[in-house]
Amino acid sequence: MSMHEEYLKRAFELSLQSRGANFPNPYVGAVIVKNGRIIGEGYHKKHGGPHAEVDAILSATESVEGADIYVTLEPCCHTNKLTPPCAQRLIQEKIKRVFIANLDPNPHVFGEGVRLLREHGITVEHGLLSELGETVNEVFFHAQRNKTPFVHLKLAQSLDGKIALSNGESQWITSAEARNHAHHARSLHQAVMIGANTLRADNPKLNVRLTNYQGTQPYRIVFTKSGEIDFSKNLFCDELKEKTIIISQKKITTHHLPPENIIQARDLKESLSALFDRKLINLYLEGGANLAGEFLKEKLVQRVSFYLAPTILGEGLSSLSGIKLSTLQERIDLVDSKIENVGRDFYLTGKIAR
Repeated sequence: MSMHEEYLKRAFELSLQSRGANFPNPYVGAVIVKNGRIIGEGYHKKHGGPHAEVDAILSATESVEGADIYVTLEPCCHTNKLTPPCAQRLIQEKIKRVFIANLDPNPHVFGEGVRLLREHGITVEHGLLSELGETVNEVFFHAQRNKTPFVHLKLAQSLDGKIALSNGESQWITSAEARNHAHHARSLHQAVMIGANTLRADNPKLNVRLTNYQGTQPYRIVFTKSGEIDFSKNLFCDELKEKTIIISQKKITTHHLPPENIIQARDLKESLSALFDRKLINLYLEGGANLAGEFLKEKLVQRVSFYLAPTILGEGLSSLSGIKLSTLQERIDLVDSKIENVGRDFYLTGKIAR
């Protein structure tokens, strides 16, 4: 690995320190190098805060004039946002060279930041470790390119694909370690989604319950076709009720939620479009079987993660329903999959092959 890649790898490590804290923005890290030494490091810590380039400049131990900067994403150059443009700041600081992993897919930026820097005599290289960048910022890149949220489906089940016995008993199939792991995953998403059947059966809280957790709690989104909702459930009565959203095919009128927390949509695609308009781009789909099946059938899921308990339940409730394939060519495959042990369980995650 070249020194350029080493510095960019460090920038990616920095970028991930803001996981779960800066959506709908991407993860971005920056490293400033002068005379072969790192003199400044930074990352975009939260939405509305200084961008990585500025954070690195502010941390620099000496003048950055004539230095190189390594950035995981193309410096922004537009002004329709909360923070000043970074490309202009790099020009102002007289940075000599800029090394970038990925161009920014945001149409307000895409290639324009590079063009502006080069017009001012700054040497720019991009494409180094770009595959790593695609992985780190899979949510942001998907949302920008497709104008729809990234949906991450989570399934906790037995080895034979069951989430409960036929009588409904389900607590607990997976281990405490797996459940804690899933709460950490929740903390990295803007919203958790379930169907109305899961609301009625489980009365979940859908919050992050990690020890000493100080981060932002996700929105809780309930999908219903009938519009029939039991407003005595936890999601409408707890301290986070203002972060509960209902998406219904039929009109709902209630005093339990602000009107803006009720979205009427004809189908899942229209629902996701409404969430995208609210800048909710990172969604965690937790169930149930019908809703998960519908999302998969409509090809609206980008990543699937399984918590697999090493047990067999036999006849029982399946984790997915409604998916009927007539040929093997229709099957849903995962790519770039990874598996690890979490407690006594297995955690497998991968992207949907397109």
